[in-house]
Amino acid sequence: MRLYPSYRSLCALLGGSAMALCAAGVAAQAPADGSPRTNAFNDPFVQVTHAIDQCPVPEGPLYTEAEVRELAHVRSQHGGSCHRVGRCRLPNSYLYDAEIIPRVQRYIQQDGRFDDTSVWVLGERRLVTLKGCVQSQAQSEALEKAVWLVDDVMGVINLLQVGTARDNLRYPALPP
Repeated sequence: MRLYPSYRSLCALLGGSAMALCAAGVAAQAPADGSPRTNAFNDPFVQVTHAIDQCPVPEGPLYTEAEVRELAHVRSQHGGSCHRVGRCRLPNSYLYDAEIIPRVQRYIQQDGRFDDTSVWVLGERRLVTLKGCVQSQAQSEALEKAVWLVDDVMGVINLLQVGTARDNLRYPALPP
């Protein structure tokens, strides 16, 4: 069973031993059989800035066939509930992501304050997850606040880190 990216994000927000337990849970979820993984749900995931060369590259939204089957029902319920309760004009909140992420990318690139970062953005259910490396905590907070200003964004999950160290990485990354 795959952990939801939002669960991974919540784990990353925890500190100390609680984060270590979550990291162990995430590692336990990796497919042991080497099953091929794809972005079967077409969750938009793009790199929006490229200035920090040694920044750990985040793993994209990848799922095995079994995970896709497990998540399909949950994703349809989560996506449709937004419309049912009147919080979304579209019938499924995942439908916004293909529009939101290019606007987030354009906004970050046009802003200018984030040109010295390496940042990837993931869209899922109108939630934008920020991953990558920034120069300071203040810059991380400014970037999070900026993304909140993009129309249709329902939430921002900030997993950015200051610097490039892999020892306290707040997101699953590709091997170096």
